Amino acid sequence: MSDDEKTPAREVIAQYAHQHFRYFRTTDGTVYAQRNGQPVARPIRSQGTTGSHRQELMVGLFHDGHGVFNGTALKEALDLIEALAMNETTQSVHIRVAPGVDGATWLDLGRADGQSVRIHPHGWDILTPDPREVCWRRTQLTGELPLPARDTDGKGIDLLLRLCNFASAETECLALAWLIGCLGPSVPVPAPFLTGPQGAGKSTGGRMLVRIIEGMSGDLRRAPKDEENLIAAVAAGWVTALDNLSHLGPDLSDAMCCIVTGAENVKRALFTDGDVFRVGYRRPLLMTGIDVGVIRPDLAERLLPLRLVRPTVRRTEAELWAEFEEILPTVLGSLLDLTVQVRAAQADIPTDLRMADFAHLCAQLDVATGLGALKAYRASLDDLNDDVIEGDVLAQTVLQHAASLTPGAEERKTSAEWLHNLTQLYAGEDCRTPPKGWPTTGKVLSDRLKRLQPTLAARGVLIDWGRTRTARYIEMSRPPAPAPDPPPHEQAPLL
Repeated sequence: MSDDEKTPAREVIAQYAHQHFRYFRTTDGTVYAQRNGQPVARPIRSQGTTGSHRQELMVGLFHDGHGVFNGTALKEALDLIEALAMNETTQSVHIRVAPGVDGATWLDLGRADGQSVRIHPHGWDILTPDPREVCWRRTQLTGELPLPARDTDGKGIDLLLRLCNFASAETECLALAWLIGCLGPSVPVPAPFLTGPQGAGKSTGGRMLVRIIEGMSGDLRRAPKDEENLIAAVAAGWVTALDNLSHLGPDLSDAMCCIVTGAENVKRALFTDGDVFRVGYRRPLLMTGIDVGVIRPDLAERLLPLRLVRPTVRRTEAELWAEFEEILPTVLGSLLDLTVQVRAAQADIPTDLRMADFAHLCAQLDVATGLGALKAYRASLDDLNDDVIEGDVLAQTVLQHAASLTPGAEERKTSAEWLHNLTQLYAGEDCRTPPKGWPTTGKVLSDRLKRLQPTLAARGVLIDWGRTRTARYIEMSRPPAPAPDPPPHEQAPLL
């Protein structure tokens, strides 16, 4: 055969690729490849250490007798494949958890054969999902989960709680609610903060909760130094777990708020002048630490404190994790059974809490099991409000002034007038100097009060803003006390 009659190498590669792989693009324009019949998708431009599509093609071509091709031929073939895929319909890729059809959700077990768990309204099954319904994206943070056990009769929940050092039954039911929330792709869940005295097993307990969702390779990490690295770690996995936090600066606090409720980061694409790269993320977040100092009010509404106590009997790491790995299939099976029961339960949606989806999940858990998850969640938020107030001198001063207001009365002043009055109240007869961080202008005071508004409202102090023809004002009021319930009517004596 003459050289003119030979098929170019790029065409051989492209034909082989379209015979054995399905190509599609996501909404951000990234092109992915799926081996026929398998749900796992890899970006065709990735050089990732979890196995790239380029490597898949090279190995497949060699084993099927097509030979070895140089880098130029592979690049030209991938350029053609990418251009053709840009005309295909878009499809989303998911890490660990994905929505399905007919109200079902999927849990990726991280297995090479693609087997996953389909959670549907009537139960759960272990299946290989249709690639056109679910596309899994795998990274180095995607660990393998064991096949969940059937017919556990809830035994796995008891085994898990026996290994954790939770301080109370209320803490246990909140941890269960969080685990169930992690199996929902569209439900934002508050971030558990495992706290307690030194030696209470906070890091160990955090690892156990993470490994139920992420497999035995899941682990805790130190908080990154900057927001960009934090976002990169969050986007590459499902549950992000930060260990041994001792301080939450404003930037890290704001980033955590975005992780819990969802946000998007836009960066310039590499090797381009005008293209951008979008990273959207909303992930379950978990933290451990003895104390993180002052908590900002917006983060407090997104936290879920889980207190642990010191164990009375110590065990070796090897013994503890060997037992946990042994019971993990039972724990996962029991959690899936409980998830199906909770999703089927009918409960009213609490409308007074910011994380309404999680509050609704707690109410459903109560209906399904009789636990007091919603009451415990409200109590935890109340405790966090106390933490915010104890760490904020301005909030304490506002509450001190509000105590002198008549219930039902309103007090209006400009921000500068409020700053003068609150500063004088703090100084008192001893003429104390305002602490570091005290507002220095009316504008700063107004901004601080906006952050504290939900916390103060939980203590019966309402802050509002308005303006007259001449100036803006800040209004402080205390709502009137609710009228007492009328006494029950006496029942008529039975004849």
